Amino acid sequence: MATDRNILVIDDEVQIRRLLEITLNLNGYNVPEASTAREGIIAAATHNPSLILLDLGLPDEDGLSVLRKLREWYQDPIIILSVRNSEEDIIKALDTGANDYLTKPFRTGELLARIRTALRLQQDKTGASSVLSFGSLIIDLAGHTVRKNNNLLKLTSTEFSLLALMAKNSGKVLTHQYLLKEVWGHSYSDQTQYLRVFVAQLRKKIEDDSTHPSLIITEPGIGYRFGE
Repeated sequence: MATDRNILVIDDEVQIRRLLEITLNLNGYNVPEASTAREGIIAAATHNPSLILLDLGLPDEDGLSVLRKLREWYQDPIIILSVRNSEEDIIKALDTGANDYLTKPFRTGELLARIRTALRLQQDKTGASSVLSFGSLIIDLAGHTVRKNNNLLKLTSTEFSLLALMAKNSGKVLTHQYLLKEVWGHSYSDQTQYLRVFVAQLRKKIEDDSTHPSLIITEPGIGYRFGE
């Protein structure tokens, strides 16, 4: 089990490590650090952190490779911090197992909020039930029912599968490709317009205002995040 207040920073930039150390220390976190991929993997094993902040531009190995190695055994949240800001890089990182992605330079307030969300969701998993609540929206995974303001919603089986997948991964960015593959299968992995149609249908049914969604949040060019 990870130590609740340990956040491992794997980044080769001294200035970034100092900024993160000061920011996280002030918010009550212990901050073990590593400046290379090799040091980072060792630190992840020895410090057993509750969350890892990982840079992609490491001097001895690409961060995506480190992410793949960590995901062979490390189950807790990993947030990418990187100057790479292309959709392709972000999608690759999320599909490889990152929970979230922030581009440098980032606002420390936003980073702290993402960290709190990731840690809370991880804790919720340990006591996960088959009923998920998001304000007035109640999703019963076992019963395959969805209620909004205590009214039973009529969802198709596909709509329910998509909603359940998003809700179970609440707070995490899910790429178009991941959602299409998980709900419809590999042959649909490039049918992003198909996904948009289903998301639009879901929003009309579960959102208070489908034109200003608060539950299914669009991450432009990347995918969707189920809101908190």
